[in-house]
Amino acid sequence: MILLFTDFGAEGPYLGQMEAVLRREAPGVSVINLLSDAPTGDPCRSAYLLAALCRYFPEDSVFLGVVDPGVGGARAPVVLRADGRWFVGPDNGLFNTVALQAGDGEWRRIDWRPERLSMSFHGRDLFAPIAARIALGDWAWEGTPYAGPDGAGWPLDWPEIIYCDHYGNAITGIRHRADLDGLDLWVDGKRIPQAGTFCEVPEGAALWYRNSMDLVEIAVNRGRADRALGLAVGAGVAFSAP
Repeated sequence: MILLFTDFGAEGPYLGQMEAVLRREAPGVSVINLLSDAPTGDPCRSAYLLAALCRYFPEDSVFLGVVDPGVGGARAPVVLRADGRWFVGPDNGLFNTVALQAGDGEWRRIDWRPERLSMSFHGRDLFAPIAARIALGDWAWEGTPYAGPDGAGWPLDWPEIIYCDHYGNAITGIRHRADLDGLDLWVDGKRIPQAGTFCEVPEGAALWYRNSMDLVEIAVNRGRADRALGLAVGAGVAFSAP
């Protein structure tokens, strides 16, 4: 299967154009829109969301990742093979967390170019055809070995809000660990206690919990954490004893 991970949004022509290329180049291969509202133009925070999501898919899944504010610039087009899964897109940090958290990884630079390559839409013209070829097991595209990014200084976790979902829940870039249990979370000067799930706190009360992707998430029971607590992507979080 091919999984789309983009900051394109649900509206506009961009997702449809990429899907059309994939269905033309890899007929019969399942194409799933995994996420279309990754943090806009923000490959760093998007990297932690992608790393959390990809673990739930089988080996040989192909992730077509396009959060690419530097499209047409100096960043390299790459393929990463990590823990048996494929990642196709720009070398701009989007795949760094996947590579850092993986047990094994191999990078390749994409040398193939189509006859027509838009300077501003490599997702359609370059990355989608490569993702289709990988899904079909066609290695004629295979590029040159690539050192990949220097992982030094790239943290395993990101102590900020990286995404606010449809319900107003705020997802952080921190993976849940046993040593966090029982601690309070602080964000924008507000103290938030831990709970197992929403119904363990009164209606309107805030909580942090281990979400379905094993990330630390902030919510309000029967409410929206983003509005009730004034939260937004980029807000820093920290933990302390109660």
